[in-house]
Amino acid sequence: MNSISPILLMYSSASMVLNLAVALTIGMTVGFVVRWQKAESARLKAEAARTEAELKTLRNQINPHFLLNTLNNIYALTAIDTSRAQDAIQQLSRMLRHLLYDSEQPTVPLKDEIKFLEDYVNLMKIRLSQSVDVVFNVQCTSYNLQVAPMIFISLVENAFKHGVSPTEPSFIHVNIKADQQYISCDITNSNHPKSANDHSGHGIGLHQVQRRLELAYPSRYTWNHGVSKDGKSYHAHIKIRL
Repeated sequence: MNSISPILLMYSSASMVLNLAVALTIGMTVGFVVRWQKAESARLKAEAARTEAELKTLRNQINPHFLLNTLNNIYALTAIDTSRAQDAIQQLSRMLRHLLYDSEQPTVPLKDEIKFLEDYVNLMKIRLSQSVDVVFNVQCTSYNLQVAPMIFISLVENAFKHGVSPTEPSFIHVNIKADQQYISCDITNSNHPKSANDHSGHGIGLHQVQRRLELAYPSRYTWNHGVSKDGKSYHAHIKIRL
């Protein structure tokens, strides 16, 4: 009976040890990958939940000054123009419905968001004199596009806050464009800065507009805004890639 060479035995043992080490390494690696995937999945779910909670908080914010002023304006209208007062009540009702129900959704039809902005502009115009030039223009190839709700309202609110003067010529121009690839909101208004003690105006705040954009459209938007060199006008432009 032939004996097995010691060298062969040594080689066979070393091969077994190597295979065992490789198997253990693969097993540990697979186990680590599975644990990492579970941890990463849990982290992503938690991050998504935090993001949705933050978006919900931002969507639910409403400017109480706007509601108070609008109700006062409607009350004044009831004494001089009942028909306009009724129209204003309907517009306010649509806005509140949009705020309470539609804005709870991740996205809404663009036509609903545009109607919300249009109602806001019309309600704000109630208290403005004829000398304020207000333009609300829409150019859309499809009104059924979906958009994150409450993205543009702070810019429009800000335009009315800083764009109207009781003594100087004033203007607010809002232009919304949309096609199958982009939605943009372009606002230009005269610049009449309010005093530090004036807390009326935008409810969500311009500093949170960017946060809304980052959460809803990461790496898919541009936002440019600022005062003109002569300080007489303010321009804000948001463009979102769908």
